[in-house]
Amino acid sequence: MPKMVAACGLDCFGCECREATLSGDMAKKADIAVRWSQQYSAALTAADINCVGCTEEGAHFGWCEQCPIRTCAVSKNYKTCAECVEFPCDKSRLILDAVPDAKANIESLRAH
Repeated sequence: MPKMVAACGLDCFGCECREATLSGDMAKKADIAVRWSQQYSAALTAADINCVGCTEEGAHFGWCEQCPIRTCAVSKNYKTCAECVEFPCDKSRLILDAVPDAKANIESLRAH
């Protein structure tokens, strides 16, 4: 199955925010906003659920624009952490320790 790996290793193809953005499904965006607001102690609206993928040109979810992992990769002109000789670092552990699939995606990219 193809993947769109974000800077941190998350698979954007599997992201419900990206799926709702691309489909324009406002009901799904509203549902995600409610769930993510509760899960992440945030005040999100359907309008906040707007992202085409971390490494794509266009809209990015608010957190992604502030993400220290994405910011670091972009500043080094890397697409993902897999390109960095400092991997894993304290910044990348934010996601890698919490999301084993993200870590596996980065390690897979590093192996190639």
